Amino acid sequence: MATIRDVAQSAGVSVGTVSKVLSGDPTVKKVLRDRVMTAIDQLGYRPNLAARALRTNRVDVIGLVVPDITNPFFAQLAKAIETEAASRGHTVMLANSHDCPDTERRQLLALLDRSPRGIVICSASDEGAPTYRSDIPILSIDRRLDHYPLISTDHADGAAQIADHLFELGHRHIAYIAGPQNTMAGRARLTGFQGRIKNLARQDQKLRLQTHQGQFDYQSGEDIARQIFSGRADTWPTAIATASDQLAIGVLRVARDLGISVPDDLSVAGFDDIELASLVVPRLTTLRQPVTKLAETAIAALFGSAENMSDLLLPGSLVVRSSTAAAPIRR
Repeated sequence: MATIRDVAQSAGVSVGTVSKVLSGDPTVKKVLRDRVMTAIDQLGYRPNLAARALRTNRVDVIGLVVPDITNPFFAQLAKAIETEAASRGHTVMLANSHDCPDTERRQLLALLDRSPRGIVICSASDEGAPTYRSDIPILSIDRRLDHYPLISTDHADGAAQIADHLFELGHRHIAYIAGPQNTMAGRARLTGFQGRIKNLARQDQKLRLQTHQGQFDYQSGEDIARQIFSGRADTWPTAIATASDQLAIGVLRVARDLGISVPDDLSVAGFDDIELASLVVPRLTTLRQPVTKLAETAIAALFGSAENMSDLLLPGSLVVRSSTAAAPIRR
């Protein structure tokens, strides 16, 4: 069986360099990393993970807690984090909180007991979250957990971009379907949208906004859309913006069922840019979250000085597709 010394000799590097490559040390030059990885493949070397864990009191694992892996956005985020962790020689241990703070606490404690390199968590709720005593770095992503540093899209600015887009298309009666308000993301998106509409209303006093609150899922989109369209047609908004693509797709379903043409009679916009957003008909206008950059930044922080890290907001980008168009003229 090949040893770490055999790998070092084959690659023409020191044992210390091989160890750094195996631990995902970013200071190792790419040319040396490639030589080491080639030697590992050729020799069939497999490190003794149990022995290394005993020496370092850490395992080559990143813990990840998400609210619901069936949510397409969290699935994309988990995939990006797994890819980035793998590039540093680490695997990801995934846990679902099922949007339940108590489950989240149990999952997080279970991960801490396994001494991972660090933990990335997208919290189920930021209300009354406990503080965890541990020297293992913990990072919040997308949604904040307690005082832990947050890496997130600028949700408020992203929602404001959607508001600007609809206003520029001439929409003056707009509905907004917000997500749950027990998360920073849900509150920031609502605040960002409402704030921009308030500013735009100073330019055009005909601008009206009606708001509704749901979850970030398809069913909420359907239920609230049916509520919106339950009144007279002349009271319907000409545009509906939502706090997630899933909500927006729910709206699209109801519009189709009721014979409302999107975008001729109604414009619809989402948030996240999940893969399904470009596959539905019509293709969904949405605010794209920089998922790959979020993952890269989070993993880099865990391998750096996460305890000294401050919050970081990354800009999202508006993706205009065929679900939004100029406001219809109503007589």
